[in-house]
Amino acid sequence: MTPSTDAAGPRPTDPGAPRPDIATLRRAFRDGKAALLAHFEQSRPSAPSATRLVQQLARHVDRTLAQLWQSSGMPEGAALAAVGGYGRGELYPHSDVDVLVLLPDGLSASAEPVIPGSPAADTARAIEAFITACWDIGLEIGSSVRTVGECLEEGQRDVTVQTALLESRVVCGARALYHRFRRAYDHAMDPAAFLRAKTLEMRQRHLKYEDTPYSLEPNCKESPGGLRDLQVVIWVARAAGLGKTWRELTAKGLITPFEARQLQRNEGLLRLIRARLHVVARRREDRLVFDLQTAVAESFGYRPLAGQRASEVLMKRYYWAAKAVTQLNQILMLNIQERIDGSQDAPMRPLDGRFLDRDGLLEVASDDLYHRDPRAILQTFLVYQQVVGIKGLSSRTLRALYNARDLMDGAFRRDPENRATFLKILQAPGGQTHAFRLMNQTSVLGRYLWVFRRIVGQMQHDLFHVYTVDQHILMVLRNVRRFFIPEHAHEYPFCSQLASTWDKPWLLYVAALFHDVAKGRGGDHSELGAREARRFCRDHGIGREDAALVEFLVDKHLVMSRIAQKEDLSDPEVIDAFARLMGSERRLTALYLLTVADIRGTSPRVWNAWKGKLLEDLYRATLRALGGAQPNLHAAIEERKQEARRLLNLAALASGSEQPLWQTLDLRYFARHDAGDIAWHARCLQDRVTAQEPLVRARLSPLGEGLQVLIYSPDRPDLFARTCGYFDAAGFNILDAKVHTTRSGYALDTFQVTSPPLEQHYRDLIMLVESQLTQALNAVGALPEPSRGRLSRRVKSFPVTPRIALRPDERAQRWLLTISTSDRSGLLYAIARVLARHQINLQLAKITTLGERVEDTFLIDGSALQQNRTQIEVETELLDAIEPR
Repeated sequence: MTPSTDAAGPRPTDPGAPRPDIATLRRAFRDGKAALLAHFEQSRPSAPSATRLVQQLARHVDRTLAQLWQSSGMPEGAALAAVGGYGRGELYPHSDVDVLVLLPDGLSASAEPVIPGSPAADTARAIEAFITACWDIGLEIGSSVRTVGECLEEGQRDVTVQTALLESRVVCGARALYHRFRRAYDHAMDPAAFLRAKTLEMRQRHLKYEDTPYSLEPNCKESPGGLRDLQVVIWVARAAGLGKTWRELTAKGLITPFEARQLQRNEGLLRLIRARLHVVARRREDRLVFDLQTAVAESFGYRPLAGQRASEVLMKRYYWAAKAVTQLNQILMLNIQERIDGSQDAPMRPLDGRFLDRDGLLEVASDDLYHRDPRAILQTFLVYQQVVGIKGLSSRTLRALYNARDLMDGAFRRDPENRATFLKILQAPGGQTHAFRLMNQTSVLGRYLWVFRRIVGQMQHDLFHVYTVDQHILMVLRNVRRFFIPEHAHEYPFCSQLASTWDKPWLLYVAALFHDVAKGRGGDHSELGAREARRFCRDHGIGREDAALVEFLVDKHLVMSRIAQKEDLSDPEVIDAFARLMGSERRLTALYLLTVADIRGTSPRVWNAWKGKLLEDLYRATLRALGGAQPNLHAAIEERKQEARRLLNLAALASGSEQPLWQTLDLRYFARHDAGDIAWHARCLQDRVTAQEPLVRARLSPLGEGLQVLIYSPDRPDLFARTCGYFDAAGFNILDAKVHTTRSGYALDTFQVTSPPLEQHYRDLIMLVESQLTQALNAVGALPEPSRGRLSRRVKSFPVTPRIALRPDERAQRWLLTISTSDRSGLLYAIARVLARHQINLQLAKITTLGERVEDTFLIDGSALQQNRTQIEVETELLDAIEPR
């Protein structure tokens, strides 16, 4: 017999009714849950369907627990309460079921049942039987056993326990005991302390989940803008006696009817996404991981459209909801805090006729300010920048902005005064990072810059960007801004040095705002973004010369990175062509600063010191070319040799000791290595120039990242392959390889590699590399088969189509091999093995890893490349080698 239910939970089963056995209960629970999930899967995806499901699942568990409670012989004076999410009357398909077994004071859970047959012993036995039965029928139970006093004591110590008990409700058992607990709990609640604890806890949670609602794999429950942010509002409001539903908060004046509708709508969408996610994953999974995004999107009925993935449609909808939740959470938390601490009545300092300073928060003088004067919307952020001591916006201001979004229409964007205000925000001495982030959070930036609105919450389907497009743009803006802040000069000293002489930082801020603003449209986003930048400059009255610079930066923002990482910077023709493209030192410096900021803004994993050196080398070489100095390779090499000799003298090497080595080296060697490397090579190879055994030497990289490894050995076709095979097996990541063959037939190769942290035992690691790599190079026989490294989840979700380009240089003496594919362990070795098999000589390798995608460039030559048939064989084998499996 199924017990009836009311608002307080199911009533106990009739004591005279027969007690079902565990097998019957398990079958009934499983079949009932399966029927609810099947109906949900077949229903049209909507917020009401998800709300019904989580409520029906909770009621289904209520009925099952009531039957188990009675069949387990629990004492008459005990009660069973639902806590946490289950206490709210919500259960997602694979959520835990959290319950509290509430005991009367005489049956404390801490009491030792030493006397067989005593009430305490019988209670312990009944509780154990009840919890065991819960697991036996398939309930993932999370249980606690406490008296009323223990609940209060534990709640005072642990805010998580206090929060779970806040949402408790009685399921079955002694209701009088539960109501006594509820009265004692409410009496003991300290709203101010609870608010403080939950606010700190929320901040920690946000940091744990990247402090942004725009994570590419967000947790729809815990991430900023997730369901938890809405629950926190209800918790602190309920603790303060202000209400426990959006309707009650509206009645108390904490939220407007419009905000209540927005909260219900976005909560409904997040609830629907979480429920569908559980159903698709068939487990408790609250993260919208790449593996599941497409399946969840298809469960919503989304299909790919016009180059847009189904998952992208879903994620954009999620991001807009999460953004709204973030805004509303901020408004309501501040509002509740004002109610609790009484700060709403605190005196305020007038700033002008429109704004006030409320204890460091910017407050509008009247709720209808923006409706009376829409121009005050942008003025808000200018005042926020300019007034010392203002650290944020008050709840009243945030609410006014939230309700004024529709005022920012075409006329608002065309208003000359608004355009002037926006330009002042860009040109202010400081505060751009915080101002633009706040403008984006409050939806003002996308409403004013309509082109920016299109990329809010837009995913980037590649393997190196870890932010949505709008968040990446704001990160690049932050990076550029930091170049001009003395406190951050230690981060990028050379960039800060260049920035200190730059006269108009705001031009770089505009370029940062527009460099990726046209992503997702199809076509070249650099070219399309340049058009948008040109239109912005024209509309905002920016002078012709400044506008031309901004347009140039947006159009060419990828060029410097590509040349630095893929072309031979020792080739004067490469530098000369890039200098002609730049045209002036001003353009070169601006593009260098934007490029560094852009790479740093893609992902923490993409930037490294080696890329920084390549960009700086390209900048310095181009600057010399722009200065009118004709490329004089011989003079540059002679200068480099002189510096190397000076370094050798400091190392106490005899004058002329470098000559036996240098006489075997040609101009290409000296053009590709700096003086420090040349001197290090000469020290390592002193008296070893004609050695017949491989010599391996390693040191900490002068760049401060990883190791620099020198290999000197009689040359042979498989040398590079065996070297790559060793580094792969040893867990090293190769950043760069400079391969050179001396006139006497020796290979002189230098590798930049990274490994796990070196701080503690780098000397031992260097000795290990020198020993083991020497053994690997001495090995004979066929090269072992390359391993097919495992692909990461991101690579599986965003596969990169392998591409190979093989083209001769202008003199048709060497070939440039470019490879693009997904990264995996063993990849470089697989490539090197193909080159070795066809006896292709490697002269230069540039290894570029962009997150989990590689863009590698090799300068090669060999007779196999002179015949079409063998060239096709090489390309075919390379494609097979780099194909993800």
